[in-house]
Amino acid sequence: MTIGKTDLGPRPVLLAPMEDVTDASFRTVCKRFGADMVYTEFIPSDGLIRDAAKAIAKMKTSEEEAPIAIQIYGNNPEAMVEAAKMADRADSIAGGHGCDIIDINFGCPVSKIAGRGAGSGMMREPDKMVMITRMIVDAVSKPVTVKTRLGWDEESKIIVELAERLQDAGIQALTIHGRTRCQMYKGEADWTLIGEVKKNPRMKIPIIGNGDINSPQKALEAFERYGVDGIMVGRASFGHPWIFREIKHYLNTGELLAPMSVNDRVELAKWHLSLSVGLKGPVIGILEMRRHLSCYFKGLPDFKETRMRLVTAPSGEEVMAILDEISAKWGSCPLNESSSVYGL
Repeated sequence: MTIGKTDLGPRPVLLAPMEDVTDASFRTVCKRFGADMVYTEFIPSDGLIRDAAKAIAKMKTSEEEAPIAIQIYGNNPEAMVEAAKMADRADSIAGGHGCDIIDINFGCPVSKIAGRGAGSGMMREPDKMVMITRMIVDAVSKPVTVKTRLGWDEESKIIVELAERLQDAGIQALTIHGRTRCQMYKGEADWTLIGEVKKNPRMKIPIIGNGDINSPQKALEAFERYGVDGIMVGRASFGHPWIFREIKHYLNTGELLAPMSVNDRVELAKWHLSLSVGLKGPVIGILEMRRHLSCYFKGLPDFKETRMRLVTAPSGEEVMAILDEISAKWGSCPLNESSSVYGL
């Protein structure tokens, strides 16, 4: 699968953009485990054009993460175009690698975004969505892609026709989440319409499927049953970034990898913590790691008290000490067989 000049290889597996999750440290971890492309957290166009420090900081990327897409959202056409131009020059504005692709978020369902007409709120204004897309394509040098949903609700699943219009506006790939905005993340993702878009003879751009890819078996089904060019993994990567290696191993061999051992998870947590602290400092870096640390050891017996200590420890030294305790106490837990293939 190729987007512009970016060759992602056959059956690529991508990390979905997730607010407060896919920061630089997590993206680097997922790349280590085989994600073929990663996305920034979605960045508000209004914040970028106001030169808001937080929005600018989210555009900073590194060579280690490449290829990477910067994702922007908003509903004001002029602001979206200016934000896209800034993303196009992210290397000079925010420093680092910049981006290989500019992605437009027309899919976020949360009320504070969709309720203002941005994200999946744009599904109620498809003409405006297409207009903004065309304006951005014409304004930037990087390839432009879109991430969206099936429609606003069950009565307005417009994705088949909308996909054609977005392609005609000049995008070079389309990611479709198999739910409507009103579904949020409830129920099962419906991949049938994603498959219809892919099978549409008018569609020439890559189609990436998203929604409920939480196992290697579901990844294979997405490719074989629905014919998508790539898949995107979101929530299933949270606390489980090695899912990318599991999926790619299964796609290539048809075999499941052994579960990742507790000791390997401890080493991963330490590395992830060091990345976070290095990028954001000892206070913010530790605070923002807590959401990950609470998930890395799901399934361990009698772990509640240790988890509470792990996510409330105020210093990196204390977190490291607790991680060593976890390794000593649960490292040989028979529920998690060791596997050397993870490379950590």
